[in-house]
Amino acid sequence: NTLNPSHPSNSTPPPSAFTSTSETKNDLHIWYSYHHTLPKIHRYTLGAKIDSLFVDTIESIALATFLSKQEKHPYVRLAIRKVDTIKVLLLILWEIKSIDNKKYIALSSSLEEVGKMLGGWNGQLEKASEISNRHAIRNFRHDFCDAKSKTPSPNNEGEK
Repeated sequence: NTLNPSHPSNSTPPPSAFTSTSETKNDLHIWYSYHHTLPKIHRYTLGAKIDSLFVDTIESIALATFLSKQEKHPYVRLAIRKVDTIKVLLLILWEIKSIDNKKYIALSSSLEEVGKMLGGWNGQLEKASEISNRHAIRNFRHDFCDAKSKTPSPNNEGEK
């Protein structure tokens, strides 16, 4: 792998990463078909913000996809926050009747699925992090106890 020599060539991103990227991309396509129907006042405010959040979400997922396990977690959490914000802004657009029920339901239910996928990925990363932390603590204790047993005590130094 010439782009990133530290990235193992045989590693592949988790299937959930491709699925959530694909789902988010599909949601963006749906959103773009709705965006032009928004009233002008909302198209350039809430609509533009939702555009930006979709792009940020896809970027966060794409970044997390190819990072090491230790580096993925912040980007997955960021993507979750972005999706949650999109859902809130869509709700506002629906409440002020800038999008109709059918469009709101179609997009929000699809975003709900993306949120579940990202939540599952986040859970896997948290579990892996907890296991890694437990191993690190166990190794530290083991190393500390070994070092302590090899250190001569002050009482034994003058007994030779």
